[in-house]
Amino acid sequence: MIAFIEEDRRTIGVEPICKQLPIAPSTFYDHMAKRENPDLLSDRTGRSGTWP
Repeated sequence: MIAFIEEDRRTIGVEPICKQLPIAPSTFYDHMAKRENPDLLSDRTGRSGTWP
């Protein structure tokens, strides 16, 4: 779902996409922030090595 939003956010926008999908815009922005800055990940997530 995040990948879909990423692909179309420049043409459609995050909020309009999220209105149609079961995801809050804040969830998308949080995911993107953690992808850019892994220090924001929880200790548990960081240890598991399962973050995309």
